[in-house]
This record gives sequence, C-alpha cells and structure tokens, in this order.
Amino acid sequence: DTENMDEDTKKILQKYNHCHMKIYTFNQSRYLRINKESLLPKAKNVSFSGENTEAWYPPSHGDIYASFYNSGFLDTFIGEGKEYIFVSNIDNLGAKVDLYILNHLTKPPNGKPCEFVMEVTNKTRADVKGGTLTQYEGKLRLVEIAQVPKAHVNEFKSVSKFKICNTNNLWISLAAVKRLQEQNAIDMEIIVNPKTLDGGLNVIQLETAVEVAIKSFENSLGINVPRSRFLPVKTTSDLLLVMSNLYGLNAGSLTMSEKWEFPTVPLVKLGSPFMKVQDYLRRFESIPDMLELDHLTVSGDVTFGKNVSLKGTVIIIANHGDRIDIPPGAVLENKIVSGNLRILDQ
Repeated sequence: DTENMDEDTKKILQKYNHCHMKIYTFNQSRYLRINKESLLPKAKNVSFSGENTEAWYPPSHGDIYASFYNSGFLDTFIGEGKEYIFVSNIDNLGAKVDLYILNHLTKPPNGKPCEFVMEVTNKTRADVKGGTLTQYEGKLRLVEIAQVPKAHVNEFKSVSKFKICNTNNLWISLAAVKRLQEQNAIDMEIIVNPKTLDGGLNVIQLETAVEVAIKSFENSLGINVPRSRFLPVKTTSDLLLVMSNLYGLNAGSLTMSEKWEFPTVPLVKLGSPFMKVQDYLRRFESIPDMLELDHLTVSGDVTFGKNVSLKGTVIIIANHGDRIDIPPGAVLENKIVSGNLRILDQ
C-alpha cells in the first residue's frame, strides 16, 4: 500500500531533519488489480479503504516517469537548473552518486548529450538471470530473461557470452523525461504479474520496469562499474553478509573490508526459519566473524551465540524436531554440524 509506505518513509526521514539537505517524497500511482477469471477490476468503487484496500497496487518502478512528472518536482528541479537524476533500487546498498559518471554526462567526449546511462557490472554466477544490454536498430535495449525463448535461456545465462548485467543504477536527463512524458513516448513493455491475494483470489497486475525505457532516450550508454556499486540485499542471507565484518561504513557508504582479499563474497544460504528479519535477528546473538568464510549453509532450527567465527565451508543442518545452538565463541572451520550436534571435519 503506497500510503502506508509513505507514512513509514516519512517517519524514518524525521531522523535526518538535522542534515543540511532537503529530502523530497512523492507517491507513485495506484492501479486496479484485475480478477484473473472475469478480467474485471476487483474494486466495487473508487474508494481506497475497506474491502477495496486490496483492489489497488503500485505498478512497479516503471511508474517513476509519470509519477515524477505528475508530482510537479520534475518541473521544479528543471526550473532550479538541475539536469540529471540518479535512480537506484532501494535494496542496492552499493548505489551512490559517482562524480566520475556525472562528469562524463556533463562533458560528453563526443559532444553529444547523453540522456540515459545504465550502470552494468560483470556478471557472476549469482546473477546469471540479470538483464543485459544489446544494440538493436541503432539503440541500446535491455534484454530480460523473461523475454528469452526457452531454447536460448542457457545461452542467455552464459557468463562468457553475456558478460554484463544491469545494476539498475540509472542516470537520466530531466529534460528528456519531460519531453518524452509530454509526447507519451516512453516505451516500456507491460509485465503481466499474476498474484494470489490472502483470500485466495487470483488477480493480474500490469507492471512496467524503469530500465526498459532505455530505448526511448537518445545517445544512451552502458557504463561498466565495479561490483562494489551493486550490492542488492533482497534476502536475510544477503543481509548477513552486509551486517558482518566483511563490510564497514565509511562516510555513510558501505565499503568492503580491506582484510577481504577475494573478488567475490562468500556464498550464504540461510533456511526458512531465518526468512523473516525479526526471526533472523533473534537467531544471532551477534553476527559471526566471516572474514575467512567461503560458504555457509544453515538449515532448520539453528541459533548462534556471541562471537562465533566461521571459516572455509560450514554446513549446519538441524533435523526436523531438533535444535542446534552454536555455543558462544565457537570457531567452525570446514565443519558439518548435524542434527544431533555431532561436529564433523570435512
């Protein structure tokens, strides 16, 4: 619900009232969910409350162009002489303003103003499904896995054939957004997203994605950026990595510890008891030392005491009905811990 999120966002932003910067917020659009069987709107009328609360949905981040324009902020910022916006996914903790890219935009080497930059990064096994850039009819286009015929999916996932993936860190010309929005010329494919509501009703949501519009802008660019600018936190497994001593905060930016000497981060797989953030936090008295970890798999009812150290490959499996408590100060290096608390060397 966009209104609930707006209220929650404003509460958090109050913490930053003392900062010397202005933070603006605006709501995105609401669209009507469609009953999958009847293909009619779920809503009985246009109210947003009562039984209609579930009838509306936010149509994903492709809506930023229309909502930004309709909010009035687009015209305000253009009037103040601002030229570009930097857009990133909220879960990408590596996204921040990069003055090198901004400098490239304001002083393009070929003299042609660039209206849209997509930051891409080298693909790893963790993001083989990520969208990639192609050139078609003289324009850059984003190709997503959903658009690829089944026979070519493995080819698309190939790290050697398609070496880059989209980070969704985007730099977009404000003047271009205004021009294209007024001409109704922002071209984005519709994503049909089927959902089942809590009551069991199957509905369809029609959504769009912000990055797909790259083909509507002039002189678009892809810029290959370091992996440090792409740090999506979508699961508690990702959260464990960024809360660990692999990362630190430096002037408000998340930076990799200098003690970590490898090109990619450890592989972490936490099981379903860790899925919700409050459950995940309850299961760690403190976040383990992970500076020498390669791989961690945790399955079942497991808790970690304070000051645990994980090294090499660690697999912890509590069988159904069993619980495993890793004791405070434990050092697990290349260990399998099984349901009856046997600790085995690998």
